[in-house]
Amino acid sequence: MRLLNWKILVPAALVAVLAAVGYAERKTVLVNAIGFYMQWKRDVEPNRTVTWAQAEGETAASSRPAGEQPNIVLIVADDLGFNDLSFFGGGVAGGSVPTPHIDSIAREGMKLSNGYAGNAVCAPSRAMIMTGRYSTRFGFEFTPVPDGMQQVIRVLSSGDDRLHPVIVDADVPEADIPFEQRGMPASETTIAEVLHEAGYQTLHIGKWHLGRTEGFRPRDQGFDESLMMEGGLYLPEGSPDVVNSKQPFDFIDQALWQVLNYSVSFNDSAPFEPDGYLTDYFTEEAVSAIKANRDRPFFLYLAHWGVHTPLQAAKADYDALSHIEDHRLRVYAAMVRALDRSVGQVLQTLKEEGLEENTLVIFTSDNGGADYVGLPDINQPYRGWKLTMFEGGTHVPFFAKWPGRIEPGSTLESPVSHLDILPTSASVAGLSGWEVKPIDGVDLLPYLTGEKEAFERPIFWREGYYQAVLHQGWKMHVSDNPDKVWLFNLREDPTEQNNLAEAEPEKVAELKEMLAAFNAEQADPSWPSVSELPVLIDKTGAEKAEPGDEYIYWPN
Repeated sequence: MRLLNWKILVPAALVAVLAAVGYAERKTVLVNAIGFYMQWKRDVEPNRTVTWAQAEGETAASSRPAGEQPNIVLIVADDLGFNDLSFFGGGVAGGSVPTPHIDSIAREGMKLSNGYAGNAVCAPSRAMIMTGRYSTRFGFEFTPVPDGMQQVIRVLSSGDDRLHPVIVDADVPEADIPFEQRGMPASETTIAEVLHEAGYQTLHIGKWHLGRTEGFRPRDQGFDESLMMEGGLYLPEGSPDVVNSKQPFDFIDQALWQVLNYSVSFNDSAPFEPDGYLTDYFTEEAVSAIKANRDRPFFLYLAHWGVHTPLQAAKADYDALSHIEDHRLRVYAAMVRALDRSVGQVLQTLKEEGLEENTLVIFTSDNGGADYVGLPDINQPYRGWKLTMFEGGTHVPFFAKWPGRIEPGSTLESPVSHLDILPTSASVAGLSGWEVKPIDGVDLLPYLTGEKEAFERPIFWREGYYQAVLHQGWKMHVSDNPDKVWLFNLREDPTEQNNLAEAEPEKVAELKEMLAAFNAEQADPSWPSVSELPVLIDKTGAEKAEPGDEYIYWPN
């Protein structure tokens, strides 16, 4: 029997103490206690200078031999809504905050119209980006949460009068795997490992979320250098350079403000403070990394935290959007503005360094926009949110630019996935025979360059009992809670308005058979789900559920 440790005993003891106080005081006491505990246990050093390793030699990038391996820049936003970009005709705040730099990747390259996230939540999606394989093949099914989170969620959600309460199963044991080791197994082959072996300098900047200890961190998974987000605040809450927006309707948001800090690490160093607003800081370091590696092939994975909560805007961006009256929307729009500025600076650096023609740039988001920011339009025209398999949670921006190889303004309508990024990158690097395990992704290179026009393939999503499959335009969701099947013909109903499950029993049976075959190939989860979170399909987290509203439960 595993011995209990302080990671479990502390929250458990806190829950016992809180049982003696009333509900009104309970959340405040717990959130403050969490904050005190986290501040006590962490030690963040002052900012330090990051020095990226320089390529050897004096050869100018513009004179690199013709046919030399192209650079690959992968930019992944976090929780970016489909409608946050002006490219699609909408944009955040009614289109009043354009995103010209992100849009330019599609205008000067290819729009992958039916681009899908690996999952409707961040960590499994990132595992699929890194491996080209369904993360359920290697047990990475649920987003890792710290030990004791069951007790914390139970207290924070207790007493809620919501129609669909949060479910925390007291009988589910804590995972046998320590929290820091709940990540992508070292036995998996990552995009960084593949490209490193091909001679690329592999660089990571930003979010990781695939394991926090030795053996799981970026430099253990193929990255030569890593500037990793350790905290989650964009600036300290009280900084004069930041404007904050807290969401009183979301108990997780309340806890995040107490738990998160403002820190990064470089090449597995001790945590230290960044220098400035986090999105801008990551951008400045990406610019430095590109300049340091201009004379050799490099792969840059720029994994932004923006626009994930907590909602924090750089004051300069917030001040520039005075036409937006709603405070929460204005902060969020300012975060989108910073993200777009980041992409512009990266693209401009590639151009200035003579690298633009020899660099493939891919832009996407790890999943759709979240309901818990309380903004109704961020995923329009799609229904649903992050933590749902509806298009709002899975249908994400997906663009690729490579001057001279990808025709400007081109479009690929075939269903593409985060799974495709690894095999495509390997093909761009000129590799063959690198696959050591079954790869679920498709090599998109011939479609990006116009050598081939279209393809068809099924895409699967699985999060415990809530699962979905897309095949030849038909998309089916199945769930145990609620016990329901949704079936949509996306070619005729791309926004999933008309559930055809009862009208098309043969199609349901066909897709269920495909889903069963898929599940038979997947591994058991490496750690258990600790809670089930209700999500309304057509309302934000700021709105109250009413009878008749469609909803799902998200096991995690």
